[in-house]
Amino acid sequence: MGPKSTKIVSTALYSLLHSYVLGHDAMKRMQSSNILVSGLRGLGVEIAKNVILGGVKSVTLHDQGQAEWRDLSSQFYLREEDLGMNRAEVSQTRLAELNSYVPVVAYTEALTDDYLTQFQVVVLTNSSLEEQQRVGDFCHSNGIKLVIADTRGLFGQLFCDFGEEMLVIDTNGEQPLSAMISMITKDAAGVVTCLDEARHGFENGDSVIFTEVQGMTELNSCQPIEIKTLGESYPINGGKCIHDYLLEERLKPEFVVTDFAKFERPGQLHLGFQALHSYQRKHNRLPKPWCQADGEELVSLAKEVNSSQTGSAKVDELDDKLIKKLAFVSAGDLAPINAFIGGLAAQEVMKACTGKFMPMVQWLYFDALECLSEEEGGAMLTEEDCAPRNSRYDGQIAVFGSQLQEELAKQRYFLVGAGAIGCELLKNFAMIGLAGGEGEVIVTDMDTIEKSNLNRQFLFRPWDVTKMKSETAAAAVKQMNPSIRITGHQNRVGPETERVYDDDFFESLHGVANALDNVDARMYMDRRCVYYRKPLLESGTLGTKGNVQVVIPFLTESYSSSQDPPEKSIPICTLKNFPNAIEHTLQWARDELRVCFKQAVREYAKFLERTLKLPGAQPLEVLEAVYKSLVIDCPRSWADCVTWARHHWQCQYSNNIHQLLHNFPPEQLTSSGAPFWSGPKRCPHPLEFSTSNHLHMDYVMSGANLFAQSYGMQGSTDRVGVAKILDSLSVPTFVPRSGVKIHVSDQELQSANVNVDDNRLEELKTLLPGPEASSHFKLTAIDFEKDDDSNFHMDFIVAASNLRAENYNIPPADRHKSKLIAGKIIPAIATTTAAVVGLVCLELIKIVQGHKKVESFKNGFMNLALPFFGFSEPISAPSHKYYEIDWSLWDRFEVKGLQANGEEMTLRQFLDYFKNEHQLEITMLSQGVSMLYSFFMPAAKLKERLLLPMTEIVTKVSKKKLGKHVKALVFELCCNDLTDEDVEVPYVRYTIR
Repeated sequence: MGPKSTKIVSTALYSLLHSYVLGHDAMKRMQSSNILVSGLRGLGVEIAKNVILGGVKSVTLHDQGQAEWRDLSSQFYLREEDLGMNRAEVSQTRLAELNSYVPVVAYTEALTDDYLTQFQVVVLTNSSLEEQQRVGDFCHSNGIKLVIADTRGLFGQLFCDFGEEMLVIDTNGEQPLSAMISMITKDAAGVVTCLDEARHGFENGDSVIFTEVQGMTELNSCQPIEIKTLGESYPINGGKCIHDYLLEERLKPEFVVTDFAKFERPGQLHLGFQALHSYQRKHNRLPKPWCQADGEELVSLAKEVNSSQTGSAKVDELDDKLIKKLAFVSAGDLAPINAFIGGLAAQEVMKACTGKFMPMVQWLYFDALECLSEEEGGAMLTEEDCAPRNSRYDGQIAVFGSQLQEELAKQRYFLVGAGAIGCELLKNFAMIGLAGGEGEVIVTDMDTIEKSNLNRQFLFRPWDVTKMKSETAAAAVKQMNPSIRITGHQNRVGPETERVYDDDFFESLHGVANALDNVDARMYMDRRCVYYRKPLLESGTLGTKGNVQVVIPFLTESYSSSQDPPEKSIPICTLKNFPNAIEHTLQWARDELRVCFKQAVREYAKFLERTLKLPGAQPLEVLEAVYKSLVIDCPRSWADCVTWARHHWQCQYSNNIHQLLHNFPPEQLTSSGAPFWSGPKRCPHPLEFSTSNHLHMDYVMSGANLFAQSYGMQGSTDRVGVAKILDSLSVPTFVPRSGVKIHVSDQELQSANVNVDDNRLEELKTLLPGPEASSHFKLTAIDFEKDDDSNFHMDFIVAASNLRAENYNIPPADRHKSKLIAGKIIPAIATTTAAVVGLVCLELIKIVQGHKKVESFKNGFMNLALPFFGFSEPISAPSHKYYEIDWSLWDRFEVKGLQANGEEMTLRQFLDYFKNEHQLEITMLSQGVSMLYSFFMPAAKLKERLLLPMTEIVTKVSKKKLGKHVKALVFELCCNDLTDEDVEVPYVRYTIR
């Protein structure tokens, strides 16, 4: 296989999710780009890592410096034994492992103009102002795109110059909006009315194109037309085309605001960073950490810089305190800041390569001064506290002092998930020294490593595929920092593992970090953190979008306090009979895979028991399908499997469509006289099978092989042989039947009277094998697996979906798009993940420092495609009141079940305790779903329960024994106060051990 084919393979293995975010064309442009990254300290290696994972043509690492102690605080590919060696040469081997299809080379000579000409994008980090100006002028003159990135302690700087002819093909990466049209007026206004199933979402100034318009067919060939919205209608303004955006060079400084609460800071920091360059030029070093004299000198230099500025670059009044803080921490090198700025910089590199997403306009400045002590100015820090001591944490000690380092080493943290976010978190944990002493990081993930993980879960390598994520990730970060104490688990978090993650476990933690990919697990961990009153660091990404939420006991609301609206589901009748979008046909194909090949049952006896308990006509429908699988369709040979697939094709794409058109002919009218087949209802047409049609054969090949797999038989990929079998088959002619009911809407479906044929149900019970026969037949349930290209799953779904799309004249989807939609893939890219985790770890530092003010913490949202950043202080926990007592979700009643005499509290004593101690009359008491007490309980039952210990009532009602790991129970109360008014009160933690 030649190099060209190899490059295509690299896209499949390493850049699949990047292509979901960027698109095929953008990925091709990126794979023709050579990138230079100059400066291999913490920021440079972060940018290089993200760009290599993205899948560019080549990356050159440039650095003329040697590794120093302070580099180890953020340069995750340097080790103590590398001190004194060239940073680029040491990092090259380890970075090259990230993606074997991206050549990575080291270069240690000076950057000459001739050398720069070979690159499409040049990235400068840790460079002098003179170097930036020289390289910047050359790149601008020669059409080479330039990114300059720098970090100084808690501050970051980013600059982009993509030249005078930067073509942006897609400004935001969002899918174009689409809407179904119900009417267009023929008057001068040209008002288009959309169907009222949902808001169309268009805005003034948007441009639209029309497709499949009947009656005014001239609209279908129009160029994009600008519109003005009128509610759910919009008028057509005329034929204005959208021109590709041309990014022009800006002659005056423009700033991307990262935090609108710090709106004035970019201009101040623009001067401050220039003053730092002047200071370095004068002293050949940065200001000493927390040195007052150096701070004063930097302020003076900044004033000189400001006095030489003109126009908008000059500020009215210099913020002396801000510039001093810049001086105090500028010698620092922090992994979280490098992760954030490095993620942003790498995304700008990808924009420069691809023209995908809106480039940053000139300058971005960022600071995280909230990480310093909440005391004004961090007054407790001295030069001595922050002086270098030949430690791997020198870059961090320069900012926060040695005391924080000692606290970080003691931390015990629980990380849930070792995927993309989990890997980045572990890297940052290792760099900042979390659990680097007597503490511990416990990471759990039940998944194994897959090939598709490698493009963003950067701790894993091709030889790690099939290994456990948690153990592999733990071993990888041990290489980065041998001091970290880390343990890998393979447990799912949930009620089933509460014997492992019990009271003792959670009470020993300092905090929890989530790296999860589903809301249910997030909400479960949130509930656990609220119960045990532990800080929670929550984050997530979706392509170029990312968010961070910090949950602090007694200070903020919890993750579950606010929720996103539920995902919109596709109506059943739309899926079954009236699809109008490729998403509908793909979901239908997923259902086909499940119904045809997954209803083979693992535990047959339990399956029969469960099925007979289903409501309505479901037991009959399910048993008919199983009887068909076990008795009627049971194959004896490969030819039988092919026959089944051919007949199933005929049923789904011809017979069922004929029946639908028999019930609702193309000329059918509704009761109001409107055409039935209009709006979202596309009139279908049946298909004619042909062995010369590749899509038809794809369906039969994949369907027959899956059918064979489910019966434990050998399949085949011989298309010629299958075609011969098909040519010999006789397919019965279908005649539509009268009296077949087809529901038009879900509402009609739900309100329809279900008549179950009880005789047929009883007949099926006798015809089907009994529960004792589960070992006499072999049926393998097929679970959908999108990432194995040899298992026929995606082959079947793509063919099934596109055939149904052809039935309904819906544009088909290629395998790439089908996999994204049917596999419900959440696009993830390394750049967003790195940036989000950088912000998470800044919040972690605040927690370890013991910050108590809600305004010190930051929730964040970003969209690197725009680019947009939004930060806000977390929402405080909502407050409730009973009597004069305020309480929030973090508060509860603490009740000790064991009394002084060693006996447990009875229900009567429990009720009396609340009446006497809290002036509350309990009207109902529950534990989980079990009602333990209520005022309307029968007198005999109440009399019995009042005398029983609380734990005995719980076990009696729930019919479950309490595990030895259970230290306390949670009770929910409904109460009246002593005036008999209802009051809202916290829950009860009832300690039993």
